[in-house]
Amino acid sequence: MSESQIIQKLTDDLKPRKFGTMGKLWVGVLIILSLTGLYSYLIQLRDGLEITALNNYVSWGIYISNFVFFVAVSLVGSLISAILRLSNAKWSIPLSRIAEIIAVSNIIMAGLIIIVDMGRPERFYYLFTYGRIQSPIVWDVIVVTTYLIISLILLFLPMLPDMAILQKRKGEFPEWQRKLYKFFSFGWIGNKQQYAIMSRTIFQLSILIIPVALAIHTVTSWLFATTLRGGWNSTNFGPYFVAGAFMVGAAAVIAVMYAARRQYQLQEYITDDIFDKMGKLLVMLSLVYLYFNINEYLTPAFKQMVGEHALLKDLFVGQFAPMFWGTQIFGMLIPIILMSFPWGRKPRLLFIISIVIIVGAWFKRYLIVIPTLFHPYLPVIEQNGVPTSIVYHPTFHEWSITMGSLAAALLIMTILFRYLPFISIWEMAEYKGVSEDHIQKASGPHPV
Repeated sequence: MSESQIIQKLTDDLKPRKFGTMGKLWVGVLIILSLTGLYSYLIQLRDGLEITALNNYVSWGIYISNFVFFVAVSLVGSLISAILRLSNAKWSIPLSRIAEIIAVSNIIMAGLIIIVDMGRPERFYYLFTYGRIQSPIVWDVIVVTTYLIISLILLFLPMLPDMAILQKRKGEFPEWQRKLYKFFSFGWIGNKQQYAIMSRTIFQLSILIIPVALAIHTVTSWLFATTLRGGWNSTNFGPYFVAGAFMVGAAAVIAVMYAARRQYQLQEYITDDIFDKMGKLLVMLSLVYLYFNINEYLTPAFKQMVGEHALLKDLFVGQFAPMFWGTQIFGMLIPIILMSFPWGRKPRLLFIISIVIIVGAWFKRYLIVIPTLFHPYLPVIEQNGVPTSIVYHPTFHEWSITMGSLAAALLIMTILFRYLPFISIWEMAEYKGVSEDHIQKASGPHPV
């Protein structure tokens, strides 16, 4: 097969495609969930946070759990892409853009859900006008914004040649879609100078995004660790959060890889070997997170400090015990055991394991946020001589907004996958041995 034919085949295989019946149904469900969440948010704007179950003691609820979850998933997307690019791991080319799209989609929703938690949206503006640099929330806003900007650039910069290739495919896309590709190619002409600038910039961004990605979850952990509460008063929280983010982010990449491969018949590109490598990576990340979990719970359990005792009792044998042990056993231990065997890293089983890890990771964030708030250091105020019990059961509107935000993140990913080539055409051509001249010609203003 000639080099031109290889590029032609890659473009045919990897170009964006229309949704089938199941795809349209999937989008419909996501839109309904997103609109339901938007409706609940409009009610919250009208009536305030009183529609939630938040109170003086449980002032952070599932909104913050969701925020931490989004940040966790987004962290490893660009981080995996950047590290694998820098290590010149060519096998990772089919998953790099998938990881970047996951990162962008989730960090967008992380920013939006924190505004939802603030109650009034103008309070986000006040962070810029009246924020104090001593406040960890200001640090978080700065690092989230920085991470989003770098992630967007790292996503769209390597896509310029692909946009130029697709906009020349007359008759295969609607005219508006071709114009969109032409616009987002930003005048790409495919000469050696442009490729050199792009490669150098991608390399620099890949280096830059690693400390920023680590910082975003470390700073998020400081929102908790700088608050004097049992369960949060830990110097372990930074690496603990980062390790957990690595695990759930890698699981998210695997889940999307499997869905894309199955939907678009991409077995030739997203191979079983890639799943095997990602499975091994996920085992390693899960073991690291298991280590930090042991550190996080064993040390306070051994010391049995008064402020920690009631919380640990609630987690180990109390009202949160089923959720706690479920996330530890089904969300971490069993996946580690299964993925340790080659048959446990086969695509379908690995996909199921990844979904379980993702679900367990969300409940893990719930356990980080909610139980601690049930056990303040200060005594609970009595009402008429009777101790007030701390209760928090998320309302319908809280669940609706939470589910809507999760659906919105999936919807953003789905739309991007629908209109963008989620495997880099020019990088795959390079991987398959196509010369630079042919790649430049395919993405330049010349006929293909």
